[in-house]
Amino acid sequence: MDLDTVRSFFAASPFMGDLGVEPIAVAPGTVTAVLVLARRHLQHTGQAHAGVMASLADHTMGSAAQTLAPAGRWCLTAELKTSALRPGVGERLVCVATVIKAGRNISFTEAEVFAETQGQRTLVMKASATMAVALAKP
Repeated sequence: MDLDTVRSFFAASPFMGDLGVEPIAVAPGTVTAVLVLARRHLQHTGQAHAGVMASLADHTMGSAAQTLAPAGRWCLTAELKTSALRPGVGERLVCVATVIKAGRNISFTEAEVFAETQGQRTLVMKASATMAVALAKP
């Protein structure tokens, strides 16, 4: 799966488009996506909302799993766990998602979300997800 295909996968998800999430790199089993932080992504404390970071991680992990899925199958989140490590404060969030084990019916994924300012990254969230590999609707 190439970057243009992953970009179309993100574009097909209205919520990711509303958030402004964009994939920037792809390799088999790995996707990197970014989100330029704006006021609408923040909570009352001025840091990125944990739900924004979790959504970024979730969709990026699903996309990483999708890069290894057989044709005609979709990867859907069956279980999601996030651990916020520190406030998400910066210019943008960068998420790197990787497939730990791809299977016929389920895949296991992990992600790291970084807050980035002037090229300096700080790890702000770790996530893991179990992805169900299901038949795509016709």
